[in-house]
Amino acid sequence: MFNKFDSNKDGKISPDEYKAILKALGKGNLLTKEVQKIFEVADLDGDGFIDFNEFVEVQKKGGGVKTADLNRAFQAFDKDNDGKITVAEVYELLQKLGERCSFTDCQKMVRAVDSNGDGVIDSDEFMIMMTRTMIIS
Repeated sequence: MFNKFDSNKDGKISPDEYKAILKALGKGNLLTKEVQKIFEVADLDGDGFIDFNEFVEVQKKGGGVKTADLNRAFQAFDKDNDGKITVAEVYELLQKLGERCSFTDCQKMVRAVDSNGDGVIDSDEFMIMMTRTMIIS
């Protein structure tokens, strides 16, 4: 999960990286001062960033991703609100987040998660994927 927030892979999460993920999760309306409050709590050494150890401490204290957050993330991908995430929707959102991946890469991602073989990701498949990602990360 830390790696998803640390988009430039420098080993720490900046306020801008944090805001970008919140936006993708459907929480883009969080004010800058609210993000600052989050950093005041999570940034234990006061350097303006959240490093991996600080991130782990926040997770231990219940600051992790909740089911409601995962539902908002699913909705962020599911642009047409049909309860399914298509390859095109994955591609579109990842491009907006600045991820460099091809449409073919997105097809592979969907295939890897699509346990029932219908060519799309439903909410159950999404929850399983995200839960596994959080455990592995």
